[in-house]
Amino acid sequence: MPVYQYEAMDNAGLEVKDTIDAPSEAEAQTMIREKGFFVTKIQERGRKKKKKGAGDKQKAAMRKKQTFTIGRVKQKHLCTFTRQLSTLQDAGLPILRSLRILEGQSKPGPLKNSLMTVIDEIESGSTLSEAMAKSPKTFDNLYCNMVKAGEAGGALEIILQRLAEFKERAMSLKRKVKGAMIYPCAVITVATLIVGFIMYYIIPKFKKIFLDFGVDLPQITVLLIEISDFVVNYFYLIPATPIALVIFVKILRKNKTGAFILDKIALKIPIMGKIVEKSSVARTSRTLGTLIASGVPILEGLIIARDTAGNQVFARSYDNIYTAIREGESMAVPMKEARIVDDMVVNMIDVGEETGALDTMLYKIADVYDEEVIVLVDGLISLLEPLMVVILGVIVGFIVIALFMPLIELLNNLS
Repeated sequence: MPVYQYEAMDNAGLEVKDTIDAPSEAEAQTMIREKGFFVTKIQERGRKKKKKGAGDKQKAAMRKKQTFTIGRVKQKHLCTFTRQLSTLQDAGLPILRSLRILEGQSKPGPLKNSLMTVIDEIESGSTLSEAMAKSPKTFDNLYCNMVKAGEAGGALEIILQRLAEFKERAMSLKRKVKGAMIYPCAVITVATLIVGFIMYYIIPKFKKIFLDFGVDLPQITVLLIEISDFVVNYFYLIPATPIALVIFVKILRKNKTGAFILDKIALKIPIMGKIVEKSSVARTSRTLGTLIASGVPILEGLIIARDTAGNQVFARSYDNIYTAIREGESMAVPMKEARIVDDMVVNMIDVGEETGALDTMLYKIADVYDEEVIVLVDGLISLLEPLMVVILGVIVGFIVIALFMPLIELLNNLS
């Protein structure tokens, strides 16, 4: 009878390494789960790998087929791939054949290259999750861990379906937020270009007129001319300043302390801070709920959810929650102490833990907060529209008054 070496996690989140005798790998996984362990890796002892020469030739041929690409896989393409793979698995096709079908119909790009790598790794003896882990730019920790849970539980098609739904919901929310921000961004850009044109070309002509006639200029006109002179002399600073600011923020984010300070400041900004907070809660709740529903242990799920938070304040809080749960606490207690969520969320998680429906409660929290994010974004847009009108009115009024005051004085002198 074959002997299988396996790595697993117990209910406390501790790693277990052992061997088990079983007729097949599927039965070995079933026997390990009956012991209360979650399988993370399993392999038959003494299984022979492909010959090195043949494997190298195959990999070289695969590399020749791959095209040069820049950037990551688009989430839209990954969602479509996940949904199609789930459908093929539900139809009963072998995983390797399913991947070859999807790789064949994919257009040249990062996804096609990653699928070639995954197919090659599976043919070399790796599991699907292990093969996907070799392409981290395409398949992140969340994706690989959910696939691993599906393999261990024998329900890969269901896990892929949940994963597709998760990706689609996240992409839909992101699309709505981006769509709502297009109008204000377009207005601000056009207004900046128009004001810049006035400052660079129009104001210097008026300045020449005023100097030629020797008109005494009021302070408001002097200020306008000084601003125009600055724009003319240092025009390169206008695009350079936001670019430098973005670079500075990115450099600061590479440091954990710097990233924590920036994220802390972001949470304090009116309205925008609430959007960031609720987005992080919705994203981490949906991620954790999806992982728990898929059979991933809660400790491992917390680590993955922490990485998807997108905010260092939430990430540190999840580290504290992880430590507390490992020491025997429930999830609700450390979450309440962290003060990163409302009391409603804490109470729902508490009820979910008591009733054994934590994943369902996390889904409900995510749905509620997704809706609140949309409402807040709509409110922000409604606030930005009149605010932009007022700001543009003030700028235009300032320019008109600053130019007309000396013109009126000039006309009076001429009359």
